[in-house]
Amino acid sequence: MDCPLLAVDCINIATGQPSVYGFLRRNGDAQVSTEKDCIQGTDGFAVTALDKRSITVAFPHKKVSTKFISSSNVFTTIHKKSIKSIDVSSGGNLCVTAADDDPLTIWNTDNGSIRHQLSGHIADVNCCRFFPSGEVIASGGADFQIKIWSAIDGSCPVSLRGHTGGITDISFVERGRNIVCDSRDGSARLWDCGTSSCLATVYKCDCPINACSVGENQDLTAANDQKDEREVGTSHKLLLLARDDGILAGVNLGTREKLFEFQAPSAMNCCAFLSERAVVAGTDDGHIWLLDVRNTSLPIAVFRRSKSPIISVIPIGERGLLASTGDGSCFSWTPRGASMSDACYVTWELMGPDCDPVYKICRHGNTVYTACRDKAVRKYILDTQEMTS
Repeated sequence: MDCPLLAVDCINIATGQPSVYGFLRRNGDAQVSTEKDCIQGTDGFAVTALDKRSITVAFPHKKVSTKFISSSNVFTTIHKKSIKSIDVSSGGNLCVTAADDDPLTIWNTDNGSIRHQLSGHIADVNCCRFFPSGEVIASGGADFQIKIWSAIDGSCPVSLRGHTGGITDISFVERGRNIVCDSRDGSARLWDCGTSSCLATVYKCDCPINACSVGENQDLTAANDQKDEREVGTSHKLLLLARDDGILAGVNLGTREKLFEFQAPSAMNCCAFLSERAVVAGTDDGHIWLLDVRNTSLPIAVFRRSKSPIISVIPIGERGLLASTGDGSCFSWTPRGASMSDACYVTWELMGPDCDPVYKICRHGNTVYTACRDKAVRKYILDTQEMTS
């Protein structure tokens, strides 16, 4: 017997031509099969590969193909409400997650067992990050505080106070003696964790800053004047700031010099470095912007898969990225070239959420974790081809 398995569509994003819709149908009564020939497509679609964890669907007429990958584990008992932030330790054995009305939670990535629950913020935790050592965690809350925690015993020896709005993101300078935090108060501040001191307000604007990222850039001018001895590793560092008014700002962290402000038509939600000179940002209208920091007057490439907001981006592969959206999609994207006219394509997609936003993604090696509004953390194990695509 023939039965519909999946509805598919192919959208020509570059030209805006009408979408092509079709079905994938399973032939026969077998419930599980690794033979791609048991799945047939209609209207020009074809299944080119199939196994127990993935299916690859192609539309040969447009020379496009997408691999859909299922999760290897789904952790549903760690939190009871929407999960807003996640990070994985440098060793890959621990994750930390922040959820609405729940304590910050450290848990084992093998089986989801809880190691510590960290209580101390007096409002929701917006973001959480492992320090590069994998033994310390920084969290930022709606209570205007940044807290530093031990992942070993769950203690909180340091609290950083000074922002006048909720903390939205945290980025480390080298090993993390200094950190940069941004806030809904429109400021990005440089902190010394050892002395719990704010060393400088490195950027200020009149709207919330939604995300930040610190990256190496040897093209930047080093500071000439004597710095505070507590400031470590800020020379030749570029600070990216994603603003709620649609501006992606670049700041020389060592000199505090504003280097560029790229204006997009919608709020900037996230940003990341793909290389020393290539950066990416995602906006609320669904666009992904690829920029060269040496000349941000025009983007290298722009991609829009749907109108759903781009919420989180991380680098993966060679100048590629993994992005999550407000409609539950989580997909890879790689520009084929360095000009606006070059085609762009989705190479693979992570499956699981049913239209619930994926608020955050993180990666350790070939393992990806996603935090979703449906209270689930999903774990995906990728193969070598997916990592380098």
